[in-house]
Amino acid sequence: MTLVPLQSELLAHTRHGFFTRDKGFSTGLYSGLNCGQGSSDDPNHVRANRDATAEYFGHTEIQLQSLHQIHSSDVVVLDAPMPKNRKGDALVTATPGLTLSILTADCQPVLMYDKKAKVIGAAHAGWRGTKLGVLQNTIAAMETLGADRSEICAVIGPCISQKAYEVSPDFLDEVCANDPNAIHFFVQNKDGGYQFDLPGYGLSILKKENIKQFAWTGHCTYSNPTKFYSYRRSTHLKEPDYGRLINCISLQP
Repeated sequence: MTLVPLQSELLAHTRHGFFTRDKGFSTGLYSGLNCGQGSSDDPNHVRANRDATAEYFGHTEIQLQSLHQIHSSDVVVLDAPMPKNRKGDALVTATPGLTLSILTADCQPVLMYDKKAKVIGAAHAGWRGTKLGVLQNTIAAMETLGADRSEICAVIGPCISQKAYEVSPDFLDEVCANDPNAIHFFVQNKDGGYQFDLPGYGLSILKKENIKQFAWTGHCTYSNPTKFYSYRRSTHLKEPDYGRLINCISLQP
């Protein structure tokens, strides 16, 4: 099975991919490349999907590094494979042969690379993790491994777009509580609620961090059910569960 993930020119000098649900072994509700070990999908299908992803990078599954994601700002720095998934929401490494992976189903997957220092990072940035500083912390952790923020390129992969992300006034208040400027990423809709621009919010933080280049791929997970899993879409459809997309970046030996 040949996987064809979405990629970005900003990360052209390292192996990476924002994988869609195309191909894969899962069926039914999870049809496609569901890599979510926390889903209720057949574990054998999830394992086969993760194996296929690892093979794309020329690795075995043990080298596909993952986290037990908790919507935090916690970053794990790796210099060897983890014996088991640790809690956190971002990974960084300067060790060749490791592939960092992040699972998403509307949240932002953010892949980062410093070509000169050969340091990579991968962050799971939902609204809460982004508000708490997971992107800033990922950049800072990369710097501890020798990266320079003026050389870091970052790409936000498929995530929920503003047109699909309706939120309450209470949500707006919580996001803006410690960052009044975040109000710029909300627009009011005709029903009295708001539409939140999650990738715009993420891009604004990357800009403030003065990294070299940054971009969003422009893909909305909610709006394209044939390509992407979406937690919010599954909730609106009253489905019992949802698949998870995998997003990876690797330092080749």
